[in-house]
Amino acid sequence: MDKKIGIIACIIVIIALIVGVAAYSGVFDGESKVVNDDKTLVVGFDAEFPPYGYKDDNGEYVGFDLDVAQEVCDRNNWTLVKQPIDWDAKDSELNSGSIDCIWNGFTMNGREDQYTWSDPYFDNKQVIVVKNGSGIDSLSDLKGKNVETQKDSSALAALQGDQKALADTFGNLVEVADYNTAFMDLESGACDAIAVDIGVAHYQINSKDNDGDFVILNDNISSEQYAIGFKNGNTELRDQVQSTLDEMFKDGTIDKIADKYSDYDIKDSLIRK
Repeated sequence: MDKKIGIIACIIVIIALIVGVAAYSGVFDGESKVVNDDKTLVVGFDAEFPPYGYKDDNGEYVGFDLDVAQEVCDRNNWTLVKQPIDWDAKDSELNSGSIDCIWNGFTMNGREDQYTWSDPYFDNKQVIVVKNGSGIDSLSDLKGKNVETQKDSSALAALQGDQKALADTFGNLVEVADYNTAFMDLESGACDAIAVDIGVAHYQINSKDNDGDFVILNDNISSEQYAIGFKNGNTELRDQVQSTLDEMFKDGTIDKIADKYSDYDIKDSLIRK
């Protein structure tokens, strides 16, 4: 009897170890997570931020930034892990080591001391999108209107910062979970305008059956630069990624990747050295 109890106890211990390892590796949490090593690059990104990073109709994570990251990994013989994250938790993910970098239309302006940054690679603009024929032709026409933007977005930061005087003229400035929701609200009339990154605006408009239903105002809210954010002090990884990016700009690979997103104003906004 004692021998049987001992065998059972051993089996229980083995099962516990297997469950523990599986849980640690992400088998049971719905996401495949890879323990970081020097041959793996775990990129944290917002999975609802096209055309930089998003899930396509086949359920695959794609986008300009992810395509560039894949090429960087290929050239360094690294495995790329595309890790969707809660954007509000991006700092804790990075500082805990769950991800190696934040690479997804990530604004460096105003955050220069919070991360170790790559060189800026994209000049981004925040714009206003309205329905065609709305009578809103300039920023001054937004007075008293209901404007939506995504939470924790660059457009929101601009409207709470340098463009607060403009935002104060709105009837309401509403934060929504994502730009898909904002464009549905604009289409239904639940809001009058959307403050959004220009690349996202082009993506959303061109994804509609009738892209003439929406208009981007000529006046920009603000502009900023995108870069890759690494944990403060992680200069070794930053330098390796930056060196590879420099090669890709020089040999035209970045332009070729940008050509895949020609409808979304990617190529014209690249920052070249």
